Amino acid sequence: MNIKERDSDATGYQSLDILRRKIDDAYLQDEAECLAGLLELANSDLVTAHNIEFRARDLVDHVRDNIKKQDSIEAFLREYSLSSEEGVVLMCLAESLLRIPDNGTADRLIRDKIAPAEWHKHKGVSRSLFVNASTWGLMLTGNLVNVGRSSSENLSVFSNLLSRVGEPVIRTVLRQAMKLMGAQYVMGSDIESACSRSIKSFHANTRFSFDMLGEAALSNKDAEAYYVAYQQAIRYLSEHRNATDTLFESASISIKLSALHPRYEFSQKARIMDELIPRVQALAELACAGQVALTLDAEEADRLDLSLDVFQAIKLTKNIKPWDGFGLAVQAYQKRAYPVLMYLCELASLCQSKIPVRLVKGAYWDTEIKRAQEAGLESYPVFTRKPSTDVSYLACAKYLIQHCDTFFPQFATHNAHTLAAILEFAKNEKQIEFQRLHGMGESLYSSIIEQIPCRVYAPVGSYKDL
Repeated sequence: MNIKERDSDATGYQSLDILRRKIDDAYLQDEAECLAGLLELANSDLVTAHNIEFRARDLVDHVRDNIKKQDSIEAFLREYSLSSEEGVVLMCLAESLLRIPDNGTADRLIRDKIAPAEWHKHKGVSRSLFVNASTWGLMLTGNLVNVGRSSSENLSVFSNLLSRVGEPVIRTVLRQAMKLMGAQYVMGSDIESACSRSIKSFHANTRFSFDMLGEAALSNKDAEAYYVAYQQAIRYLSEHRNATDTLFESASISIKLSALHPRYEFSQKARIMDELIPRVQALAELACAGQVALTLDAEEADRLDLSLDVFQAIKLTKNIKPWDGFGLAVQAYQKRAYPVLMYLCELASLCQSKIPVRLVKGAYWDTEIKRAQEAGLESYPVFTRKPSTDVSYLACAKYLIQHCDTFFPQFATHNAHTLAAILEFAKNEKQIEFQRLHGMGESLYSSIIEQIPCRVYAPVGSYKDL
């Protein structure tokens, strides 16, 4: 390396430090002040705004026209969405039944959740025979478990017997139903079955990013198990990739840093840098050698600094620095999202390689708000209103598209207006892709899949790990 190159690198590192400070400054920035700046960046002229609205209407009309083509589970989830009390009841059951080991507690939970809900409101609303049959089943279940809720009621012997005999049957049926719903969102029990399903069931312009299901590691044993699972998945994807596919046409892998270390928190930074970085670097080098793009998945807000430290340390290593396949997920609901993109742009320029960025809106909003309140913070690290997050997302999307020479933009959204806006911003730019969750958004993307590829974020593992 000559003196000029050394000076250039030194300047680049100084710029990274400055941009990291800007990220820190935005952590608890006043929401109105932050939003004012983002509105200027996200704003569109009248013609562009009209085109976005027109595209969004077309997309929504397309989805509505395809409702008849939805499978039974998708129709069921549409009818019992989380905007309804009954949908919340089913979600609570799905979450809780998987974690209750004894039948008695499971029966009491079913009785408590199913009986009070007003299932009759959904009777005959859907065109799906499956949904209507399920509604009748839930109505019958509610009436059945309601028998005997109070010991003070005057009940016949037959009614008590029906209630006791019915509970094991109901419990079994509901657990099977939870498995069925889980299969809607899990690609396969292992990487082999997930890949096999991806080949058989999807459009040729659909790509996949596989993720190993599970919670954060709580022990070194957990972390080792996740590490081995990631290793095996990367090797399998490398061995079975199409030799003619480019890096981004092939299947990719997503990893969670919190799954690879039991104490992935800022107070343990020294341990993280010593213990976690070698592990993630080994996975990144394995992925690089096999031409399997690897993305560090999103974590909670208080882990962002740590994630950026890990990402930068690995990106600047000899083998990864020139590689275009090492990416990061950025959450638009964080006030730091836009400064993070500016920092990543500088890092990519320093490395003279692209950084794939998966732009998401964010998945931990309730947790972020609660933690900030518990800590007595003066503000929140995330936006408190959905429209603010939408503005942030559009501002970030524009920035990514304007810097396609530095990024490979990956837009993860199930929102028709957001999708329409990105299509309008991107115009003829081909070096982008959309992303959606497996089991969601297929009808939304079916109208554009011929023009722009869509990558499916595909969880791998047992439904119990959801």
